[in-house]
Formats: sequence, C-alpha cells, structure tokens
Amino acid sequence: MAFKTLKTRHDAISLDALGKDIAARRAVAGTIDVPRNAGTRRTPAKRALLAQISKTGGSW
Repeated sequence: MAFKTLKTRHDAISLDALGKDIAARRAVAGTIDVPRNAGTRRTPAKRALLAQISKTGGSW
C-alpha cells in the first residue's frame, strides 16, 4: 500500500472494471459531437508549426 494513512470511503477498482464502466456510460450517452477549436488566438509559432504540418500532408 502506497499511502498508509490514506482513508477512503470506496474500495479500489481494477482497470478492467473501470474500462467496462466507461464503455457503459459512453453507450448510454451516445455520440457526442465536440466542435473543434476555431484557432483565433494562436501564437505565430503555432501557426507556423501547423503550416509546416499541412505542407507535409499531415493533419493535426
């Protein structure tokens, strides 16, 4: 046990159980469409980086 003085109200869950819980919640919520950032406040360095990525055919 990493923290001998830590007191919690809940038992620890496994990563497998956590994954199943997340999958079930996503199934109930359905597809959520999150709009992309408009990019109106990008720094010049970020704009240059994205331009170079586009030139190489990449898509960030």
